Amino acid sequence: MGMRILGWGTALPDKIVTNHDLEKTLDTSDKWIVERTGIRERRIGDSTGELAIAAGRRALQRANVDASSIELTILATTTPDQTVPATSAHVHEALALGGGAFDLNAACSGFVYGLVTANALLDAGAKRILLIGAETLSRITDWSDRNTAVLFGDGGGALVLERVAGEGQLLASDLGIDGTARSFLQSDIGAKIKMDGREIFKRAVRAMVKSSEQTLKSAKVRANEVKLVVPHQANIRIIHAACDRLGIAQDRAAIVLDRTGNTSSASIPLALVDAIDKGRLADGDLVLLTGFGAGMTWGSALIRWQEPTSK
Repeated sequence: MGMRILGWGTALPDKIVTNHDLEKTLDTSDKWIVERTGIRERRIGDSTGELAIAAGRRALQRANVDASSIELTILATTTPDQTVPATSAHVHEALALGGGAFDLNAACSGFVYGLVTANALLDAGAKRILLIGAETLSRITDWSDRNTAVLFGDGGGALVLERVAGEGQLLASDLGIDGTARSFLQSDIGAKIKMDGREIFKRAVRAMVKSSEQTLKSAKVRANEVKLVVPHQANIRIIHAACDRLGIAQDRAAIVLDRTGNTSSASIPLALVDAIDKGRLADGDLVLLTGFGAGMTWGSALIRWQEPTSK
């Protein structure tokens, strides 16, 4: 058994914080931020649960399915609203979903981890799963630290996934972690994010490239056959370097970080939905999702796009 994507949705807070806004409180400039990150603005506000609910509701509406038909909800997040219970409990209640629900924390790789997990559970017998990535990184960002304050934003994205006979849309995947690198990006309970940017940059490119190559190899697909790359939206230079090393043209990458900043586990679904809504995908196109995150985690997944049939 495999999976197919039935619907999708996103959510962003109303408040926009531009680089020019940050110039007023930090020793930085719009030019400096854009040149080094590609980010021009980010969205700030709402709770993780609120963003997850809004994105999930839109995905259910796009899929045209009843919320009670969802047998499992997976919420990828590294910024839950509470330590206990899981934020997915709030989402489950608000959307009147069926089945069970749990949070998954693999940092910025969380959505890919969730996709691979969902595919396995569909193969094991689940019929329909709601997968969400939602974050409010603004809550754990030190807004006086120019090295991190310019990077992060809030947002959410969701997919409705359904079990199908046969191969399904997920063709291959690769997940990994190097716990020895966990200190390079971390936030203790009640504390703000701390990051070694240079070390993260160096390791991120290697991790994305190696994971992507393994995924393509498993699927017996060449890099030039990939129509669209949907990378974690952390830094435009990381994305361009990874594309170059993979031999994939930079214009095949889905990019939203200029408008959203780094939204961790929400970044890949935000970029994927943006590409879908802009008509960048046709039936049969190969789409490579790839990312890295604190831990240091990484994950890649290759899907064959299929336009959903009406319900």
